[in-house]
Amino acid sequence: MTVTVWILGDQLLRKHPALIAAEKQVNRDQLVILMIESEARTRRLPYQRKKLVLLFSAMRHYAAQLRSAGFQVDYRISPSTGIAIEQHLQSYQPEIIYTMAVSEFGGRKFQQHLEGQFNIAVTILPNTQFLTGRFNPYPSPSAEKRYVQERFYRKMRQHFNLLMETDDEPIGGRWNFDKDNRRSLPKGVEPLQPISFHPDKITAGVMQELDQKYPGVGQVTGFDLAVTHAEAHKAAMDFFDQRLPDFGPYEDAMSSAYDTIYHSRLSPYINLGLLDPLVLAQEAQKRLNDEQAPINSVEGFIRQVVGWREFMYWQYWRLMPDIAKSNYWGANRPLPQMFWDGKTEMNCLKHVIQRALNTGYTHHIERLMVISNFCLLAGINPSVVNEWFLSAFIDAYEWVMLPNVFGMGLNADGGIIATKPYIASANYIHKMSNYCRNCAFDRRGRTGEQACPFNFLYWSFILRHETLLRQNPRMTRNLLGLRHLDDEQRKQVKEDAVKFLDRLE
Repeated sequence: MTVTVWILGDQLLRKHPALIAAEKQVNRDQLVILMIESEARTRRLPYQRKKLVLLFSAMRHYAAQLRSAGFQVDYRISPSTGIAIEQHLQSYQPEIIYTMAVSEFGGRKFQQHLEGQFNIAVTILPNTQFLTGRFNPYPSPSAEKRYVQERFYRKMRQHFNLLMETDDEPIGGRWNFDKDNRRSLPKGVEPLQPISFHPDKITAGVMQELDQKYPGVGQVTGFDLAVTHAEAHKAAMDFFDQRLPDFGPYEDAMSSAYDTIYHSRLSPYINLGLLDPLVLAQEAQKRLNDEQAPINSVEGFIRQVVGWREFMYWQYWRLMPDIAKSNYWGANRPLPQMFWDGKTEMNCLKHVIQRALNTGYTHHIERLMVISNFCLLAGINPSVVNEWFLSAFIDAYEWVMLPNVFGMGLNADGGIIATKPYIASANYIHKMSNYCRNCAFDRRGRTGEQACPFNFLYWSFILRHETLLRQNPRMTRNLLGLRHLDDEQRKQVKEDAVKFLDRLE
């Protein structure tokens, strides 16, 4: 009897449930592990080439580790996943396939049709890469009810005993230290760059192949990410040792000189299965207990890993597939060319977009308050914005990008995921960054050729959607600002917004 274990590229777990289940049924010499690089999947969008290097190198290192452990691995580079599976079945004639549930909607549908398509028994194990697969705070959510991330996060903290004084009381007397984490980066401060890894022979081979085969976003040169569990662990320890203590206060800070600042940059490894989110949260808590990091930094990190990440995955599965069609604000403008080449006079957008194109990374505030903020104010279609995010970033997968873009970033779902649209004028960007310092536009100007586009786009958006915005109590402060605009200024911001947007290509 031969058994196949199909392990997907973003499921590189140390303890893979499908492999564990299969080993309980047959001896190791009766197992064949199937891994697939699908060319059709790789060409679906013009993906960040550094992401593809990370993915394929990590997969090939994982396969090598399995072979070293005595497993037979059938590693296929194929025109499509379906062709690879069909050829594998012809070669090995297994009686059953074990696999773990895909984290994305379309992939899971494909898995569910494997039995009928290939006439073979298939066992799909629950996905264990997410903590909601181990504990679901709302196992039977109501379609009509709104679920708030903060409450979700508290339930997760209680269940996994993270930063808890008692079963009901959080350490420090507060669940959330976000108000302590809104400082801009002081002049003269130079955050340490994350640890980098020199490409080995496997990675160098992947880089060469991708350079010849795939013309996606960015370049393969300069790739320096972790590609194994051991390297990812080193990257995590580097963050905990060097940047976690200062992570909290400067969590929202932006800088033209530093991309990571004090962030972890661990999301690509978590999303591939090279790191476990609960282990990371527990290590952060240990640093608090050992007085190596303050509570606002530790809580901020745990909120991102256990709160935000898990809530987005949970919402993705609750709201799919309808959320992918949502467009609450009626946005229909195409994506401007500057998103593909970074050529714009807006200094903040230029730095953030070019950073994303060159490295595949920007931290969450740059994604939310620069890129998504601009796209929402400019009325860019949510679907094309989502495709750009999926293309540009090293940690981009549908389950995380879709709810973040349609929900949190663009509020295209009408407030199901986030309780308000995250919109801001140039003042916020000036407060949290140095981007306005050498910009061609005047951050103080509200109208006119030299005014920062964020300003007239912001006020134009509020005026255009005033009726809808007044239905949201959390937008009261934004709407109060309208009292400072007389009729002539209201007319002018609308005209300037139209003029600016008409010039976008």
